[in-house]
Amino acid sequence: MNTVKTAVLMAGLAALFVAVGGAFWGRQGMLLFFGLAMVMNLGSYWFSDKIVLRMYGAQEVTEADSPVLYGVTRDLAERANMPMPRVYVIPSDSLNAFATGRNPTHAAVAATQGILRVLSRDELMGVMAHELSHVGNRDILIGTIAAAIAGAIGMIASMAQWGMIFGGFGGRRDDNERGGGIGAILMIILAPIAAALIQMAISRSREYQADASGAKLCGHPESLARALRKLEIGSKQIPMDASPATAHMFIVNPLRGGGIASLFSTHPPMEERIARLESMRNM
Repeated sequence: MNTVKTAVLMAGLAALFVAVGGAFWGRQGMLLFFGLAMVMNLGSYWFSDKIVLRMYGAQEVTEADSPVLYGVTRDLAERANMPMPRVYVIPSDSLNAFATGRNPTHAAVAATQGILRVLSRDELMGVMAHELSHVGNRDILIGTIAAAIAGAIGMIASMAQWGMIFGGFGGRRDDNERGGGIGAILMIILAPIAAALIQMAISRSREYQADASGAKLCGHPESLARALRKLEIGSKQIPMDASPATAHMFIVNPLRGGGIASLFSTHPPMEERIARLESMRNM
């Protein structure tokens, strides 16, 4: 169901892009903006492992340096029939972890020092299984495509706004017929918001999928559920200094926000994630 939901959301995001791009700039302009957005995101996708690991000061470790973390990761990679990823430790007392890399061959997993001190081996296995599932499910690629489409929609709306200001709205001669006036203004305002909402919904669906896949990989859904409880509490007690641009990569959202802000959250509600994992014990 998570895969179906992701496909539907991606289709909705693509449809929104076609509608906005076609209304303001036509097919050629639409393709131009999508190409620009892809170029902007391609670099972060291709070099994502180096960029984010350096951002958080992660240090690569060997089995001798961190035998439990390295051993758990190796065992899970063998179970999943995946290449052994590089293993990193983040010098932070906050409780969190993430995976990065454009494909299983170029993957890396990272855990904070706080996680290694607090979690049991079974709980750590659940967390690493979640992260390896992100790699196996190609979630970094999915996220990059979603970000590119959403970014292109934002570019189109921004250029259309400037076009209206300077009298050359959207570069189209038939603007008044197809999207001028109040309708165009509403599209300029609402389209980027709708794109961001869909993009965040895609991110949340991939978190649910990584939970489910990770639980199956480690064989103990309750271990991952217990780990998530500890991570949720620990991340509140010791917040992590994280960039909003990388918040979606962590197993627990390092950013805080409630109410309407939850619509733009990269992570689903923790209570729901834990409830789904606990329900897997009886399956």
